[in-house]
Amino acid sequence: MLIYLICYAAGMLFAAGGYYGMSGFSLMLAAAYLYCYDYLRTENPLHLRALFSLFWVGGEGVSCLKLSRLQTDWNLETWACFFVAFTACWTAFHFTERWRNSRAASTAGSETASDKAQSENGSITAHPKAASGVGKPPVPDGGYANGVYFALILLTAVSAAAFVLEAAVLGYIPLFMRGVPHAYSYFHISGVHYFTVSCVLVPSAAVIWRFCAGKPDRTGALARKRMCVLAAVLLSLAIPLLCVSRFQLVFAVILAVITYMLMSGRRRIRYLLAAVCALIPFYLILTVARSHDVAYLNGIFEMKNAATPIFITQPYMYIANNYDNFNCLVEQLPRYALGVRGLFPLWALTGLKFLDPALTAYPIYVTKEELTTVTLFYDAYYDFGIAGVFVFSCALGAAASWLMDRLVKGKNPAWYLLYAQAALYFMLSFFTTWYSNPTTWFYFAATAAFAAFIEICNKYGKGEKLWYQKK
Repeated sequence: MLIYLICYAAGMLFAAGGYYGMSGFSLMLAAAYLYCYDYLRTENPLHLRALFSLFWVGGEGVSCLKLSRLQTDWNLETWACFFVAFTACWTAFHFTERWRNSRAASTAGSETASDKAQSENGSITAHPKAASGVGKPPVPDGGYANGVYFALILLTAVSAAAFVLEAAVLGYIPLFMRGVPHAYSYFHISGVHYFTVSCVLVPSAAVIWRFCAGKPDRTGALARKRMCVLAAVLLSLAIPLLCVSRFQLVFAVILAVITYMLMSGRRRIRYLLAAVCALIPFYLILTVARSHDVAYLNGIFEMKNAATPIFITQPYMYIANNYDNFNCLVEQLPRYALGVRGLFPLWALTGLKFLDPALTAYPIYVTKEELTTVTLFYDAYYDFGIAGVFVFSCALGAAASWLMDRLVKGKNPAWYLLYAQAALYFMLSFFTTWYSNPTTWFYFAATAAFAAFIEICNKYGKGEKLWYQKK
C-alpha cells in the first residue's frame, strides 16, 4: 500500500500542475505494481483483488491523461472518493483473508488423524495457498453432468423464447434496422428482457459441462449431447448479435473464457487476450450495424487531437469518461438519495417502479448526454456520499475474499460461474454500477437456480440416469 500511496499522491500533484501524462503514468504504474503483488504472492492471475487493482486504479490512470475536451480537473472530493474506494476494498479483503487463514490454522491444529488422512486424499484442500485461490480446484465429478446439461439446455430455450417474444411484440430485430443508432436500446419488454439476456450464461455453463461430462462412451450418447450443447452455445451467441449488443457478446465470451481458465487450471492471460482479439471483428461489425460511424463517434468523444484513430478513441473514452462522470456527480448532486438509488434492482425486479415512479426519478449527472456509463461506486456516492463509498467498498472486499475461499472449498461447479462473474465485474469496475443493476442480480438469481438444480440432480441421480428415470 505504501507504493500506492506514493503514486496516488504523485498523480494528484501532477494533475494539479497540469502534467496529465505524468499523472496518468503514476497511477498506471501503481496499478501494475498492485496486480503483480497479488499475482506473485498467489500465482493466480484471476485473483479478485489483483483484478480490481489493475482495472480500477489503471482505469483511473487512463482517465488522468485528459485526452478529451470533455474532461476537466477533478474535484478534491472526487480524488478522495477514488482513494477511499480502493483502499477500503483492498484493506477489507486483507483482514478478511487474515481472519480466514487464522481460522484455518486453528482448525488444522485440532485436526484428528483421520481428518489428516482425508485431507491427504484430496477431500480437504491442503494447498498452503488455497485460501488465496491458488492451484487447480478439484474438477466436479460426473454426477453433476446431467444436471448441468439439462440446466443449460433449459436456459437456452427460455432465452430464445424470450427473444422471439420480444421480436414478435416489438415488430423488429435490431440487426436488420438501418439508420437508427439506438434501435437496440428500445428492444426490450419489461420483465422479459432479463430472460433474453440470460443467454450470456450459456457458454460458461457449457464449459462447466465439458469438465463434468467425462469420456465418450460406446453408445454415442455423449457425442449427441455435445452436438446439442454446441447448438445451444451458438444460439446463445446469436442472440446478442441479433440484438446488436456488443456488451452482451463480449460478456458471454469473456465469462466463458474465465470459467475455462478456472476449471482447467490453465490460468494464463493469453487466453483472455486471444478472446479479445477474436471479438474485435464482431465488435466492429456490430458498431456499424448500430449506425455508429467514425464521424458520429468523434463528434461525441471530442478528442483534443482530432487525428486520434477511432480504435484508440473509443476504448479510451469508454474507460476514461466514466471517472469524469463521477466527478460531475460530486460537483452537481444537490442531495443524497439515502439508499433509494442503490436499491433500484429491488424497485425494478418487484415492479414497484411502476407503482411509484418517484423511486427511480433520479437524474444522472454525466459530461454528455450520450455518454452514460459510470463507475462501480457511482450509486454508492449518490446514496450516502463518501461514507457510502467506504461502506460499499469494505463489503465488496470482504465478499471477494469469501468467494475466493468458497471456490476452493465448494463442490458445486456453480461456484466457478459465480466467481467468473465477480472477476468480470472487477475487470469492468470502471464501466457501470454492477451491484445496483437489476440485470446483475438476475444473473445471480439464475446462477443460484442453476446451482440448486444441478445439486438436486447430483443428489438424486448419478451417472446417465436421473432419479425420475430409475425404476
